[in-house]
Amino acid sequence: MFKSGVGFLALFGFGWWLLATSAFDGGLARLVEVAVGCAVTLGLMLAARRFLPSSAGGPFPAARRRRFNQINGLQWLLIVAIAVVCARAALPVLIPPLVAIVVGLHFLPLAAVFEQPRLRVPAALLAAAGALGMAVWLTNGPDTTVRLVVGLISALSLWGMAIWTVMGAAFAAEHGVKE
Repeated sequence: MFKSGVGFLALFGFGWWLLATSAFDGGLARLVEVAVGCAVTLGLMLAARRFLPSSAGGPFPAARRRRFNQINGLQWLLIVAIAVVCARAALPVLIPPLVAIVVGLHFLPLAAVFEQPRLRVPAALLAAAGALGMAVWLTNGPDTTVRLVVGLISALSLWGMAIWTVMGAAFAAEHGVKE
């Protein structure tokens, strides 16, 4: 499930979902929103377990693993730098849009590493979510709208990619197609 990426997509999608739901007042509505996010995440992970072969993604060759680690290391370094700079500049509202852009862009080299051109889709969608969040902020939109826009688009993008992966594997298994 994690070798195929579905586990990561589901869990990080849930994180973005929590950001989106933070735009709403607490209470029962927020509790329901969080429960929905938990259900989607759990459903994706169970579907991956059910439909993806245990070898999905296979073991990484050393060069691929090294490149993957380099890309993710740089991504996390940039995320930490964004958080520090935005916090020091008293602009925490910019953290989600800038992080979404970095996360989106990190999918571009991963598409090459994993030979999965479809990873360009979440790359574009997350970068667009970040750009849209920046546009909301630049037009003096409220911080809650920035979080909602970035979080919702990012969550749906990652969950959509997870669904696409599971459905593709299920289709391939059902029709004897090599993915």
